[in-house]
Amino acid sequence: MSIEDAGPGPERAVMGPWRFVVWFGTVSLLADFVYEGARSVTGPLLASLGASALVVGVVTGAGEAAALGLRLVSGPLADRTRRFWGLAIAGYALTVASVPFLGVVGVLWAACALVIAERVGKAVRSPAKDTLLSHATAATGRGRGFAVHEALDQIGALIGPLLVAAMLALTGGDYGPALGVLALPGVAVLVLLVWLRARVPDPEAYERGASTGTPRDQPADGRLPSAFWAYAGFTAATTTGFATFGLLSYHLVERRLMATAWVPVLYAAAMVVDAVAALATGWLYDRFGPRVLVALPVLTAGVALLAFTDTVGVAVAGSLVWGAAMGIQESTLRATVADLVPSGRRATAYGLFAGVVGAASLAGGALTGGLYGYSIPLLITVVAAIQVVALALLGVTRAARAPLRRP
Repeated sequence: MSIEDAGPGPERAVMGPWRFVVWFGTVSLLADFVYEGARSVTGPLLASLGASALVVGVVTGAGEAAALGLRLVSGPLADRTRRFWGLAIAGYALTVASVPFLGVVGVLWAACALVIAERVGKAVRSPAKDTLLSHATAATGRGRGFAVHEALDQIGALIGPLLVAAMLALTGGDYGPALGVLALPGVAVLVLLVWLRARVPDPEAYERGASTGTPRDQPADGRLPSAFWAYAGFTAATTTGFATFGLLSYHLVERRLMATAWVPVLYAAAMVVDAVAALATGWLYDRFGPRVLVALPVLTAGVALLAFTDTVGVAVAGSLVWGAAMGIQESTLRATVADLVPSGRRATAYGLFAGVVGAASLAGGALTGGLYGYSIPLLITVVAAIQVVALALLGVTRAARAPLRRP
């Protein structure tokens, strides 16, 4: 399908599905530029206003809980109102408006409120955004479409923190200009969204004109398909065994395998691997179907096996494997949801899926962190066992909805 080939209707002459995916990915690139730039200095910023470590932990934790938990509300709201563009724009607006003020409020409680507000914006927009993107990827290929979006997203996640760091260096640590400059890409986010909405008011037309294996009819009782719940179980299991980069970097520094200054460089390298893995598995997903998700439990077990060694090269390799697993989590996992759930319930499914991922991430962080302090060999064994369970649940998912995609 050429770049100008879209679904039926007036959108066909206006914008093809691949152009829509790329422009929407550019929106995410710019938005990540803004909020990842701010998140890279949230801790030091709050500390400069008098926050203790406890306050920083509570505020950032509350923000992440809001970013995931509130999607249980925003997802069904999007499906019920069908105002996908409105919710997406409102969520992005809240995020890009919150960030520039962080550097100038000068009061701890206000800064804390803005940190949480930025994450609330993500919760408002994400189910609607993923649903809009899922319509276009029905024509481009789910895996490739979500992968290109994720790759563009990661470019912003790299540039934003680097710009903030440069501005802090130039201004002697003044957060006002460092975060104020992020207002420019924030304005660009909103301009692009309004333009994109005017060009493609009904992205679902892409999906109506595409021939895919996506279920098109909503179950008569309004429930989500059983395959979705099996898939959510698989995702919960594989995420529960997934160590955080915070724990990986803690190991590297505490075992004196790497100087603290090199940790951001390793993280940046992991983000590059993230983007490459997303593109590779996205292409493979469109070619071979959900069987490619077998790679995720394997990589998750590999992170535990490699990253917690006392050999620098092997531990670094484990961190890069972590980046590859993240790439699959952020792209192909989301693509599969769209192939399991009909359009009328998809935003609800994305909201519930985010809740599952959030709860599993919390459990995984606690599990791997606790086991790390007790016994690393036991940590590796437990993670491997959980990934075996995840593989079994993936098999259940494929049996419940086979084939999800035509190989």
